[in-house]
Amino acid sequence: MNNTYYSKLIFELSQPGRTGYSLPKNDVEGYCLCQLPEALSRQQEADLPECDELTVVRHYTNSSNNNFGVDTGFYPLGSCTMKYNPKLNEELAALPAFTGTHPLQPAETVQGLLALYDDVQRILSEVTGLSRFTLNPFAGAHGELTGLMTIRAYHERRGDVLRTKVLVPDSAHGTNPASAAVCGLEVVEVKSLADGTVDVDDLKEKLKACEGRVAAMMMTNPNTLGIFERRIPEIAALVHEAGGLMYYDGANLNAILGVCRPGDMGFDVMHINLHKTFSTPHGGGGPGSGPIGVRRGLEQYLPNPQVVQQADGTYTIQSDDEALGSVSAFLGNYGIVVRAYAYLLSLGRENIAMAGKLAVLNANYIKEQLKAYYKLPIDGLCKHEFVFDGMREEYGGDHHDEDAVKTLDVAKRLLDYGFHAPTIYFPLLFHEALMIEPTETESKETLDGFIEVMKKIAEEAKADRQLLKTAPHHTPVRRLDDVLAVKAAQFAFKDLT
Repeated sequence: MNNTYYSKLIFELSQPGRTGYSLPKNDVEGYCLCQLPEALSRQQEADLPECDELTVVRHYTNSSNNNFGVDTGFYPLGSCTMKYNPKLNEELAALPAFTGTHPLQPAETVQGLLALYDDVQRILSEVTGLSRFTLNPFAGAHGELTGLMTIRAYHERRGDVLRTKVLVPDSAHGTNPASAAVCGLEVVEVKSLADGTVDVDDLKEKLKACEGRVAAMMMTNPNTLGIFERRIPEIAALVHEAGGLMYYDGANLNAILGVCRPGDMGFDVMHINLHKTFSTPHGGGGPGSGPIGVRRGLEQYLPNPQVVQQADGTYTIQSDDEALGSVSAFLGNYGIVVRAYAYLLSLGRENIAMAGKLAVLNANYIKEQLKAYYKLPIDGLCKHEFVFDGMREEYGGDHHDEDAVKTLDVAKRLLDYGFHAPTIYFPLLFHEALMIEPTETESKETLDGFIEVMKKIAEEAKADRQLLKTAPHHTPVRRLDDVLAVKAAQFAFKDLT
């Protein structure tokens, strides 16, 4: 909405004496909800905007329309799987039976909730080929850290304390080395081949160099290039022979959902992003959920508390002395687990495999339609996502020319056409990486619209590259001056210090 009045800050709309509501003064003697000790009371009124209720409603309603999300448009953010969250899941999670409970209630009063928790972990175990899950971690990265803590606990409980090396491919998600470092482990990078898959020969050299000290290898399959790692069984055998465990980053599980299982490939521990694969809310700082699963023999190391079904069929909450400890106060973000449960039951055993197949179909459809306009460094079948390396030279792209059209320019111009930009400059294997993931939930009409806009942008770059370099032109905030922003940040930091 191009309205100067409603584009102002709420403080700019403030007028002295305006108020949105008023309540009668409390006339009940000795009773006041806001009675605070003198030391904690304000000495002067807070400097807040003074606006009438209608101005406040219009301001924030119009401001919210500047936000972009899956509910407002196509969000082809590669690696992050920004797919639609069915509203039915939201309605079910909002039922009073879920929202009206307290985490400290006695277990006998929440048997239905504990049964749901246990059922979700059983379904996830079936889908992934692992023995047991915990739903306690609060996010994907939190789950990843918890998975590595589980691996470390496994080695330490056996007295194998020298195993502190974690092998990570150079194409890995950035959270992989970060989680390993936070866990107190040391990252050893493994190279990729020209086709984007793990260089097994380099892996063998790294395993030999780290003999007796390998804790785990972290992998994503399909990897961050959207390519299926065909040599996983061989890789798993090598790592297991070296005494390490295989860790599966579940970020890309959506691509193989219901078709093949990480546990069958030889992975021992994995995390799942419920917001990616099982369509729970994503972004905005949470809430999130990152369950981790383990193969048989590692269940006792999962974090406390644990939901356990007893011989009589009832459920209890227990703690295990062998567990790595606790990663959350209670049983994770339970409302998110309810949403995932609704999604799993909606698909059922019969339809869950269609998610991955349709995601793969959509990704390959876009890739084939656009590869004449954008550089495709690794040709062939992709899975749920793929990566271009910028625009082709005949349309203005050139890695060696500073004035050439960059991936950033393409991303900015997309905003003018109402599409969110794909992931850019990741993975780091390509200089002008443009990573696209359409997910399975988008219609062919939406995909065709995106394809046509991407082609049009390429033609625009060929005719007038400055049009892209000054984009976006129609958004509430135009392109920022990056150099000025960096300088301003430096001055601000200098003032603070």
